[in-house]
Amino acid sequence: MSGDAVLSIRGLSKRYGSGLEALKAVDLDIHRGEIFALLGPNGAGKTTLISAICGIVQPTAGRVSVDGHDHQRDYRQARQRIGLVPQELHTEAFETVRATVSFSRGLFGLPANPGHIEQVLRDLSLWDKRDSQIRELSGGMKRRVMIAKALAHEPQVLFLDEPTAGVDVELRRTLWTQVEALRGRGVTVILTTHYIEEAQELADRIGIIHRGELLLVDDKHRLMRELGRRQLRLHLLEPLAEVPAELADWAPSLEAQGTELVYRFDQRDGERRIPELLARVHALGLDYNDLNTSESSLEDIFVDFVAQRSGA
Repeated sequence: MSGDAVLSIRGLSKRYGSGLEALKAVDLDIHRGEIFALLGPNGAGKTTLISAICGIVQPTAGRVSVDGHDHQRDYRQARQRIGLVPQELHTEAFETVRATVSFSRGLFGLPANPGHIEQVLRDLSLWDKRDSQIRELSGGMKRRVMIAKALAHEPQVLFLDEPTAGVDVELRRTLWTQVEALRGRGVTVILTTHYIEEAQELADRIGIIHRGELLLVDDKHRLMRELGRRQLRLHLLEPLAEVPAELADWAPSLEAQGTELVYRFDQRDGERRIPELLARVHALGLDYNDLNTSESSLEDIFVDFVAQRSGA
C-alpha cells in the first residue's frame, strides 16, 4: 500500500446475497490533507464504499489501511482515525448540542476534553447553541451538529456523505467554507455529492464511480483540462440552411435555426485552429455580429464520461 497515503484501499469488493455487485475491486489512495470528491449517479456505490471503509458494511474482499492501521487486523485504531457524517440526521432529540458531541468523543474511549469540544462547536458556529436541545435546531444546524460529532474524537480522515443535501444555497456555501477550514487544519476530507459544483469548488482530486467500479481518479484541474471541451459560437447575420463544405475540416454545427455556427474543440489543440476558421468564414462572406467562447463545466465532463461508459 502507498506509504504517503493516509487512506489506502486495495481490491475492495462487496457482493450481496442477491448477487448485486455493489463494489468491484476498488483501488484508491487518499493523500493526507486533501479534499477528495467521489462522484456518481444514484446507486453507483458511493455510500457502500464509505460504509465498507468505516466498518458499517462487511466487504466481500479487499483491504483498507487508515494511517497504516489495517481495518481488519487493527479495527479500533483504524476506526478511531475516521470521522463519518452520514446522509441521514441521527441525533438524540432531547440531548443538548454540547452533550451529544461530548458523548461521541467518549464512544471512542477518549478522555473528556471540554476545550476541544468548545473549539469544534465554535468552528461550526454552534457555540451559541451549545445548551440547546437538538429538537430545537433547524435542519441546517442539525447538519452542523453531525459534523461536530464526527470531529469530536479528532479524526485524521473525515467522510462527508452528501453533506449539503437538503440545505439552502447560503448554508451550503457556509459549509464549504468550513470544509476548507478543516483541510487547513490537516484533516483529510472525502465527500460524496450530487452537486457537481460542490466538487468543482472544493476538491483537489475527483473520482468517478459507476455501477460499483471506480472509473477514473484524477486531479480536478487536469481532469477538466484533458476531458473538458470548449466551443466557439458565431452569431450570423443571415441564417444558413447547411454548413458550407469549405468548413468541413472544423466540423461545425448549425444551431438556433441556422443563425449560430458552433465549433467545438479539444482544449489541448483546437484553439490554435480558430484564426484559420475565422479567416475561412470571412472569405466565404459570412457576416456575424457576435462571437463568444465557453468551456465545459465539471458537470458536462461527468455526464459525458458516464454516458460513454454506459454505452449511452
